[in-house]
Amino acid sequence: MESTPEKLYFGKSLLVPSVQELAKQHLTNIPARYVRPEQETPVISTGASVPVIDLQKLISGDSMDSELQELHSACQQWGFLQVINHGVTPSLMEDFKREVIQLFKLPMEEKKKLWQQEDSLEGFGNAFVVSEEQKLDWGDMFGIMTLPPRIRKVDLFQKLPSNLRDVLEAYCKEIKSLAMIIVCQLSKALRMDERK
Repeated sequence: MESTPEKLYFGKSLLVPSVQELAKQHLTNIPARYVRPEQETPVISTGASVPVIDLQKLISGDSMDSELQELHSACQQWGFLQVINHGVTPSLMEDFKREVIQLFKLPMEEKKKLWQQEDSLEGFGNAFVVSEEQKLDWGDMFGIMTLPPRIRKVDLFQKLPSNLRDVLEAYCKEIKSLAMIIVCQLSKALRMDERK
């Protein structure tokens, strides 16, 4: 008896129109669904900056311990951080960016083949739209699960332009390596036994 890979369910989202298509209509007013009352406007603090972790300092050199403490503090105080000198190939990042820009420039007929299904967050659309009254961001998104490969929607992945698929595979490989380095460093910061 063959076993099939488990399917993970990450939720679903109501389908919404493409903002790029709405913008082509030369609207004189932004649709009400995209306008937020002033009290909902996010407050941006200028007093603090996102923690920056230098991966090269974290894995080698005289400042390993202090950078490890910075990583620990960033996770504890902020819950996120920016990584610099991460080793992801700059030309690969540029290729990936270029291919994603091309994805968003596809004609609507091509995008429809990549549109979200009602039971998914993946594809063109918007994430976590749960009601028709919900305020939306003025922008389109494309989401796709890539790692581990067993959770991919193979049919969606195969519909991507071939150049994007190739670059995405290479990018995922480097990002996975980076993620593993960060996880190992986090285990050190938490004084966890890496062998467990």
